[in-house]
Amino acid sequence: MSPLQRCLLPFMALTLIACEQQPHFTAAEPGEALSAGAATVRKFDHNAFSLPSANLAPSRRLDFAVGNSFFRNPWVTAPATTTARDGLGPLFNTNACQNCHIKDGRGHPPGPDAVSAASMLVRLSLPAGPEHAQVLIRQGVVAEPTYGTQLQDMANPGVAPEGKVRVTYSSVPVRFADGTLVELRKPELQISQLGYGAMHPDTLFSTRIAPPMIGLGLLEAIAEADILAGADPDDADGDGISGRPNQVWDRQQQRSVLGRFGWKAGQPNLNQQNADAFANDMGLTSSLIPHDNCTPAQADCLAAPHGGEPEVSDNILASVLFYSRNLGVPARRDVDAPEVLKGKSLFHQAGCQQCHTPSFTTSAAAAEPELANQLIRPYTDMLLHDMGEGLADGREEFLASGREWRTTPLWGIGLTQAVNGHTQFLHDGRARNLLEAILWHGGEAEAAKLHVLKFDADERAALLAFLNSL
Repeated sequence: MSPLQRCLLPFMALTLIACEQQPHFTAAEPGEALSAGAATVRKFDHNAFSLPSANLAPSRRLDFAVGNSFFRNPWVTAPATTTARDGLGPLFNTNACQNCHIKDGRGHPPGPDAVSAASMLVRLSLPAGPEHAQVLIRQGVVAEPTYGTQLQDMANPGVAPEGKVRVTYSSVPVRFADGTLVELRKPELQISQLGYGAMHPDTLFSTRIAPPMIGLGLLEAIAEADILAGADPDDADGDGISGRPNQVWDRQQQRSVLGRFGWKAGQPNLNQQNADAFANDMGLTSSLIPHDNCTPAQADCLAAPHGGEPEVSDNILASVLFYSRNLGVPARRDVDAPEVLKGKSLFHQAGCQQCHTPSFTTSAAAAEPELANQLIRPYTDMLLHDMGEGLADGREEFLASGREWRTTPLWGIGLTQAVNGHTQFLHDGRARNLLEAILWHGGEAEAAKLHVLKFDADERAALLAFLNSL
């Protein structure tokens, strides 16, 4: 898509100054506040991310509540009288989904006194060679031989945790054209108290905080063709943006398909994403992932009792799937406010919308009828982009390189403080606010960041007002 075509996307209240690069919004678009179409909810406090989609029928809200109970309540060690919720571990990161996705929202890095990393995970792998081609097709990474693909820093009694995770920071100064200085913080991962000996010397690490749960069913309902239409892997139009899809293994279909979920789009659908979280985050088996994540070097883990085969029944997995598909997206605020409209114009003038695609219409063939045919405004293209060396984790995942990340949806981002009590953004929570998150952008987003660095204080405030309205 050419810059001119991007400029002329159907914004109903858009006038153009110098046409291609200077969109100027003078009013909100019709229905712009409805980020999730008819599924949009109107709650803006600490429970803003925890409501069922607004168009979910009362009879279906009971199913939502059942899924919520399995998402919120803790699992316990087997054997236990609570047979529906036993089987936790032997190795795990947390005992409930809600502990990572706090209030169905965003996780954060661990503080210095935290018992565990909880809502921040550490993914592990080894560099891949030609001999790993078949492994990469199905698993996406080469596992570290002793610790697997994710470090579990908690364990059941009698089993040693895999290690302790902490993060320290160094300062990275960035200066705006008007002289304003911002001190970014660069994270440095520290893993200590390894329970099973040294890791392979070539181990790759990637820290990941838990992302918000809102609108996931709507993202799953975007037609594959609509996502692929935005891909430009060879930058054929010469605009510097070369988003590309990830291709990942679908366990149920036993084939490679489009990746949609996770920081590198490493999961194909919500059911597999949920099963993977049960397995790796809580040590719970399911019919989709029927084995605990113990490695041959972890004898106590292998010998520990389990909570049934599988520990997460298909009914529970289906309930959690329904819940995660139908968490509502809050409506936008102040869409007609002059400062918000100014910030929206600046967002587009900087080119941010080239990756943070404002809108899609979901497929008529969505998994749930409430998710079908909705005009949604998630501000993501669902594609991988090279974000530069500053954000690189150096860890490949299926087709995603060590510098690539899936474009993060921006809907609801302005309510992070209200829901989670913090504003720590990006995949590892290094950014302490939205401005810092912007300033970490590089690679394909370098030109947009440089544009923002020219903004004066009023323009920066307007841009942030727009982002906080989402």
